[in-house]
Amino acid sequence: MTGNTAAPPASGPAGVVRSAVRGSRPVTLVAMCLGAMITFLQITATVSALTTIQQDLRVDPTTLIWVPSAYTLMVASVVLSAATLGNRYGRKRMFGAGVLAMIVGAAVVAGAPTVAWVILGQLVAGLGGALILPNSLAILGATFTDPHRRTEVITAWSAASGIGLAIGPLIAGTLLKHYAWHSVYLSTIVLGVVTLVAAIGVAESRPSAGRLDVPGLLFGTVAIAAAVYALIQGGKDGYTSPVVTVAWIAAAAAVVAFVLVELRSDAPMLDLRLFRAASFSAVMVVAAVSLFGFTGVAILLVLFHERVQALSPLDTGWRMLVLFGAYVVVAFGAGRAIRRTGFKAPLTLGLVLGAAASFGLAAQGPTASFGHRWPLFALFGAAGGLVVAPATAAALASVAPAQAGMASGAVNAARQVGSVLGTSLLGTLLTTTMLADLPGRLAAHQVGEPTRGAVQAAVAAGVTGDQPLPDPVRAAIAEAMTSGVQAGLRINGIVFLVTAVLTLALVRNRPHQP
Repeated sequence: MTGNTAAPPASGPAGVVRSAVRGSRPVTLVAMCLGAMITFLQITATVSALTTIQQDLRVDPTTLIWVPSAYTLMVASVVLSAATLGNRYGRKRMFGAGVLAMIVGAAVVAGAPTVAWVILGQLVAGLGGALILPNSLAILGATFTDPHRRTEVITAWSAASGIGLAIGPLIAGTLLKHYAWHSVYLSTIVLGVVTLVAAIGVAESRPSAGRLDVPGLLFGTVAIAAAVYALIQGGKDGYTSPVVTVAWIAAAAAVVAFVLVELRSDAPMLDLRLFRAASFSAVMVVAAVSLFGFTGVAILLVLFHERVQALSPLDTGWRMLVLFGAYVVVAFGAGRAIRRTGFKAPLTLGLVLGAAASFGLAAQGPTASFGHRWPLFALFGAAGGLVVAPATAAALASVAPAQAGMASGAVNAARQVGSVLGTSLLGTLLTTTMLADLPGRLAAHQVGEPTRGAVQAAVAAGVTGDQPLPDPVRAAIAEAMTSGVQAGLRINGIVFLVTAVLTLALVRNRPHQP
């Protein structure tokens, strides 16, 4: 491949650096893939433990949404700034700091006595994820400069995230079968240590020693954090409540300030001129939608199996392996396929297939067997492999290697905003639809008062008791929750179809070509 073409021997300090970078390429790829893996392992391991966490800590459904969302909130808020910090202080250094933060955050959750400590640990881990994602991607972009080779490497990096998503439910399910839910987070700690060891052989990457864009960093972080907080908390308190309204205003003010600061800065954190290209802007939307659906649908399916079909976390993990396994296989192959097809075909096809799988899953009821569901799981996973990895590669292929850090920060910010929207909005839609549908379901199963009122209050508070529920009550709750899952899947299908049209119209087929 052209990325590995031999070059004449170099002499002097610069030659030593180039040789070190070439020699460390396999090590760099492995370490960066491990970093991507750990950030996504945290997501699905947490989702798999949600039911046990809720039962043990007596968490109401709306507060429970904050357990996975706190992690993605922090990642989405800081990821753009983290790319800038890597450019200024060293990408490898920031990557290592991110892995350490992941380890510390997981340790806090592992010892958490209350849900507040769980959320705090998730925030710390999210800070680590924010430091890992853009800097690992930028390191790969700077190490593999040939466009075709870089596309293949980036799709491998994205596929590694799918491995993290796949093994999360299996590890969590195995540990939950024998130990308390706190043990789930030991996997993050162990993988974090392995990642730190692997990163020892990675060469430092620091493209710029210029001044830090502090105003841009602060305004960018506040804008994303306030907007995401408003979206999550609005699902609980209402999107026009006083606190949420203040968050909306703060987000809007921070966005305006960020744009003004970046346009006037000689060394902006994010060069807004990149968005003048319709293709680059469209790729950002695709990146956000890809994680919106992939993360959000994963949560819906895990909750469906554990809450509606009463499966154990381990049994759920094996079923989710079909989805994540298909994602990994297709994502690995997408890198080579893009070389022949360009970006537009796989992105559009993936979004259409993802929509079809979402609508298909939404049409199935609470008693549908896995024999009827697994082809749709595999289809949705394959669709994710055609969208998530190519969208990331398309973003970096749209810019020069010197802008890899900036582009990686932008695409990761888009991805993580999409991820937190998927967990929060689809999770909130599930909760609100379930609570609204429950009274009618209880009435249909002839559950009378005062039992009906007690069940509604218990479900709303997240406390249904440790004793087996009567069959009519259990059936009504399962049907109401299925309605919530179906609503989320339909919304995802619509979002995917709209984005497919956008992709077909605006994305350039081969952004790396002049």
